[in-house]
Amino acid sequence: MVHKIHIDSSSQVSVSRLRCITSQLVACMSPNLLLLDLGMAISFATIAMPELLNASEGLSLTDTEASWFGSISFLTQPLGAILSGPLVDYFGRKKANFLVNIPHLIAWILMHFAWNVPTLFIANGLLGLGTGVMEAPINSYVGEISEPSIRGALCTVTQMFAAIGVLAMYFLGTVVKWRVAALICLAAPLGSMMLILFVPDTPVWLLSQGREKDALKSLCYLRGWATTEAVRDEFDKLVENTKNLNQCLFCEIEGMKMENCEHYKMNIVKRYILKFRYVMLCKKTLRPLILVMMFFMFVAMSGFIPIRPNMVNVCGAFGMADDGKNIALIVGIITFVASVLAIGIIKVAGKRKLAIVATLGAALSCAALSVYAKTNLDTSVFSYDKDTFPVEKSVVPLVLFYILILFTGINIPWVLLGEVFPFRSRASAQGFAAAWNYVVTFIGSKTFINLETYVRLWGAFAVYAGFAFIGTIYLYFFLPETEGKTLHEIECYYKGKLRIFADDPVVNTFKKCRR
Repeated sequence: MVHKIHIDSSSQVSVSRLRCITSQLVACMSPNLLLLDLGMAISFATIAMPELLNASEGLSLTDTEASWFGSISFLTQPLGAILSGPLVDYFGRKKANFLVNIPHLIAWILMHFAWNVPTLFIANGLLGLGTGVMEAPINSYVGEISEPSIRGALCTVTQMFAAIGVLAMYFLGTVVKWRVAALICLAAPLGSMMLILFVPDTPVWLLSQGREKDALKSLCYLRGWATTEAVRDEFDKLVENTKNLNQCLFCEIEGMKMENCEHYKMNIVKRYILKFRYVMLCKKTLRPLILVMMFFMFVAMSGFIPIRPNMVNVCGAFGMADDGKNIALIVGIITFVASVLAIGIIKVAGKRKLAIVATLGAALSCAALSVYAKTNLDTSVFSYDKDTFPVEKSVVPLVLFYILILFTGINIPWVLLGEVFPFRSRASAQGFAAAWNYVVTFIGSKTFINLETYVRLWGAFAVYAGFAFIGTIYLYFFLPETEGKTLHEIECYYKGKLRIFADDPVVNTFKKCRR
């Protein structure tokens, strides 16, 4: 049982707002470097593919091998994401953020010294595994240390580092060979492991372990290195909201007193099954889990992510008026700019409006690219065959592609991942949601070559536009506004009857008629 700690202090020392925000930014730096590493990992295939595809010397990949190389990391990411939840629950948020760097350390070393195609596949598979296992530690830590008023901005800053990682990788692709780029990438996991040693674990997790004094000390650190009196009110509320976390889950659900608890004698398999049922299959977990999984699916199939491993060649197939590597670099810059803009827009407009606008923008961009490909490209054009690329170049598909990148660069589903789940299921639900995202991403990336083969580029982008349009409609009805809400308030969204969050005169009139 967690008890309130009486804090005796003769005076309260006020802490400036800047100092309070700074302490949380400092605590986020290790997860930020994890996201930097993640951004470099997911974009590495883009800079390596042009050099490896049908290379005349050294390591070389055939069309089929290139398709697998570009997508194999997405195949291993779900395994890492599923493992990330239990890892976070067992070791805690801080230790998990340290341990998840290990797969990428090994992967970057292997990639640098890769001597044959299987080694390339193993290294890229490890990058995917490490990327997947990062998700729950990052989102749990950042979501739980942040104040409600700045959580959205902090989560967006964290996602901005993924954009910086993408930009850094595309820049490296223009100045060094892919082996040297892999060696340089080692700096990110090493820096993350070092920084995490100097920050506390999250107050909520510490309270769940019955470590009240450590939780109080952590909260003081995260609120501007404040005195205990300065964080007294917030700490008491945390204690109140987490007071049941140390109780037996089954006793709490069945309304029994812990003094009479004999659930610890239960068969371990039966106990795990019941815990999964009560924690993962309850409304408070399933409803936000379905929301986030659907959101991930629409984003993953909205155009850019499926073509990312083969992006340089796709740009050539469209006849874009620039070199493929330069386009990749500008894509990285636009992704970074989009993530920076999102920080300010989220604070003003909220996550709901931004997510809907971004998804609609991606849908319109894909539709425009589809129309351009249908009316301007020959039916023989195939992105995996450079000999079929159009000779005449055009700025039109380039501009449309950059607009698509701008809307895709706003990573709202990853921001939601850190705040929509209740504490008991947070890490595991984040892992399941991330795993689903990587499954869909793998399917999208692996099937792009098949989709293009049967319906050409215009048909592929028409399919992606369809996913984005459906996603816009879904988010309009079912995505709540979470900006400025406490984790407890967000959890309350999913109690009781299923809610529709659309708010306009037509929908409101329909709701009144139903009543």
